Amino acid sequence: MTVKSGVMGCAALCGYLIAGQALGDCTPVLMSGKDDVSVCKDWPAYPGLTINVEARFEPGGAKALDTYDLDLSVSMNAQPYQIATYHQPAAIVLDGVALRELTLDTARYKLTSDVRAFGVRASLSNGSRLIPLEENQLSLYVKEGEKLRPVLHKLVVYRYGGEWDGNCVGERYETSRTVELAKTSSYGYADLIVKTHETSTSSVGEGDACENKTTTYKPVLTTLRYDGESYVLPKGFKGD
Repeated sequence: MTVKSGVMGCAALCGYLIAGQALGDCTPVLMSGKDDVSVCKDWPAYPGLTINVEARFEPGGAKALDTYDLDLSVSMNAQPYQIATYHQPAAIVLDGVALRELTLDTARYKLTSDVRAFGVRASLSNGSRLIPLEENQLSLYVKEGEKLRPVLHKLVVYRYGGEWDGNCVGERYETSRTVELAKTSSYGYADLIVKTHETSTSSVGEGDACENKTTTYKPVLTTLRYDGESYVLPKGFKGD
């Protein structure tokens, strides 16, 4: 469940979200700032535990970008205290985009026989009609004692963008990625297999003579390997 400025957030993200993201019965923290966001979800892999995320908006001023500080925690459903926490200042940087939604991903990220990760997905967009940009980033966290630790940083699982004249002429692209666990491992953590689907569309002409040409590229498989601290992302896979 998500709360933004005391109001329910946007509709659930589109089909590129993988299974395990039904809303839970928990109650998100009520945030004080109008742009703050809070999310919570019961963790199916560990009955009795709830994952909580609080994102606090920090205005950047005249010479700096706006950001969000991120606080994550895991709590017992029937208890008010937190059993594991993580804090990251300026976790989300708003460089020409706005944060539209945060969601919790509790798919089966079983990285070792006894370690499961959970995901936080950030949906960003610039709201532009002529130069649109939409992006969804996935980060994974594991619980280690009383701490939560990030192991995957801002993998771009969806991106849409382009530029056009508002009538016909222009170019657009769309990239979507899915994540699966590999049978191989690195430094004890399962490798991640990322499948990338890409399309590009170009438009030419005017009015009824406008023609679109869409190219769908062959899916590409990429293996992400853990280096002892986090999964290494190739160039172009990581969000800002």
